[in-house]
Amino acid sequence: MASRAALLAAALTCTCLIAPALAAGAGDVNVAALQVALRARSLYPDTIDGYSGPGTHAAVATFERRVDLPADGIAGPRVRRALGRLGRHRLGSRAIGPGAVGWDVAALQFRLAWHGFPSGNFDGGYGPQLQAAIEGYQRWARLGADGVAGPATLASLRRHPIPASPIRLLRPLNAPLGDGFGPRGNRFHSGLDLLASSGAAVHAAGSGRVSFAGFSPGGYGNLVVVQHVDGVTSWYAHLSSIAVRQGQSVSAGSLVGRVGASGDATGPHLHFEVRVRGAAVNPLTAIG
Repeated sequence: MASRAALLAAALTCTCLIAPALAAGAGDVNVAALQVALRARSLYPDTIDGYSGPGTHAAVATFERRVDLPADGIAGPRVRRALGRLGRHRLGSRAIGPGAVGWDVAALQFRLAWHGFPSGNFDGGYGPQLQAAIEGYQRWARLGADGVAGPATLASLRRHPIPASPIRLLRPLNAPLGDGFGPRGNRFHSGLDLLASSGAAVHAAGSGRVSFAGFSPGGYGNLVVVQHVDGVTSWYAHLSSIAVRQGQSVSAGSLVGRVGASGDATGPHLHFEVRVRGAAVNPLTAIG
């Protein structure tokens, strides 16, 4: 078993690999909503990331030509109107609840994801996953959990910064970084993927108690969840085997399982998440 000092040293030596992802930021919710509307018309195939780059401008210009507007690549009011339902409703102009479709719904999905409550695909439509995400955020923010994003919920999302880990954790596996925390395609990746061969040892990122150890539905496969202090949990997914049991106390650096590809995984890697009172946060705020 690797020592705590060795794991800490490995974490520090890998900082150069992961620091740029931490600095990437959250993008703009209105650009994300525009990308959702363009993607729905098969014009924007790239990641919905909230950044207005060449791909977004090109997609807008293509859409403008399609609807006989000047092709300047700028999504002004006429472009918004031409986009139909996904171009309507500024975020904050109405309460968002069941049946809602629009620009504001897509912007809300993007903002909720960065605040730790992804809701499946960024698609601009209110469905069960968005309802669960709104209710999760409302409980996190200590608001009434009614699943409707009204003025109080939207104001809370604007007021609260993107959450971060209040504690430091060790890197659970000394391996290169794959996908980071943030948008991926038309969804949101709520953790870090650490790339290692099947069977590589996975270590607890901090001391705590195992709150879950077993097979989890929803794509995680064999999963271990460790409860730490200050409402922080660490998640270790896609394991090939599990070395702990629910209720067991673990120390930082102790073995919790081994890398695998169980659940929704295309190859062996460790999917590592950190959550604070249920909100998924960038693990780099704990280990990076």
